[in-house]
Amino acid sequence: MSKDKNSKWTPKEKLKLINAASQLSDEELGTFLRREGLHEATLREWQDAATSGLSTANELTRGRKSPEAKRILSLERDLRRKEKAMAEMAAIITLQKKVREIWGGADDDTKEGSGA
Repeated sequence: MSKDKNSKWTPKEKLKLINAASQLSDEELGTFLRREGLHEATLREWQDAATSGLSTANELTRGRKSPEAKRILSLERDLRRKEKAMAEMAAIITLQKKVREIWGGADDDTKEGSGA
């Protein structure tokens, strides 16, 4: 894969070299760089560019959501709202049952036939 100074490395070749270099010890890295005709600074620039490119791509995909993803988010939001409403209703029903147990099921505070 060694190239002379005037030839250009393809992105695929650069990535391959970055990957290979990342698995080497410091001593092995020096030999590797000499064999490939690379300077360590050049390799670091490639690594930085690759990392930057991945970060940018990740930010772009995070910012844009497919229609399906938007629909899922909307449905999940709706589901959480309905689950909250159901939990509130369950609490109200439980409270009503306890009130009936305590007060004996009377709906108002007047007795029937008392004339009041």
